[in-house]
Amino acid sequence: MIRVVLIGVTGRMGRALVRSAGDFPALRITGAVASPASAALGRDAGELAGTAALEVRVSADLPRALGGADVAIDFSVPAAAAANLAACRAARRALLIGTTGLAPGLAPELDAAARDIALLVAPNTSLAVALLIELVRIAAAALPAEFDVDVFEAHHRTKRDAPSGTALALAAAARAAREGRGAPAEAGAGRRGDEIGVLALRAGDLVGEHAVRFSGPGEELRLEHRATDRAVFARGALTAALWLASRPPGRYGVRDLLALKTAT
Repeated sequence: MIRVVLIGVTGRMGRALVRSAGDFPALRITGAVASPASAALGRDAGELAGTAALEVRVSADLPRALGGADVAIDFSVPAAAAANLAACRAARRALLIGTTGLAPGLAPELDAAARDIALLVAPNTSLAVALLIELVRIAAAALPAEFDVDVFEAHHRTKRDAPSGTALALAAAARAAREGRGAPAEAGAGRRGDEIGVLALRAGDLVGEHAVRFSGPGEELRLEHRATDRAVFARGALTAALWLASRPPGRYGVRDLLALKTAT
């Protein structure tokens, strides 16, 4: 039985994780953490998510919750990421960070923590999105340099970061594949040849849509993923957490879980 602490349990993803946890018999939620100012402190995490009671009360004490856990899943807020990382490192507990919009300055702390714990940072925990990123790598490396690359993403109106972490990961995958190929892109009218466009939309209650277009002379390739239920991210995160709990210290991604072997 893998014991899991949920950080950010009161948010959309935190509640989705609680609702999906029943589909994972090898996993048990033993800790539910929210901010010290949360109105949900003291409530049962299961009842908060609209499921049966878990007998796990929402707390603001992450170090204490980690004492009875194997792995933590963080879907809180970027401002709390450094403190959550430090607490998991001090407790020597594996950590999956699904929070997006992390500050670039956190990178050295992530690398340092990975020397002591298994750490997986995922801009998107959908297993299908992990495959989409790999397909983008393949297409960007294979298509001629005159193909323009554009990333489009759409999310619900309350999502804080724009563009999304997934959109940035897709653009980074395409850029790295082109640079690795070593072929300079040819500049087209109105844009640099190496420019990758990233467009973001925030509207309604969209769960998440991502598309990458490779536009060339007379043809276009589109690679797309559309989520219609937030549960896909919860199931992916729980699957990854079960896998991560038994890994040695190091930096991991969802692609490692899927054993994808395309170039970096």
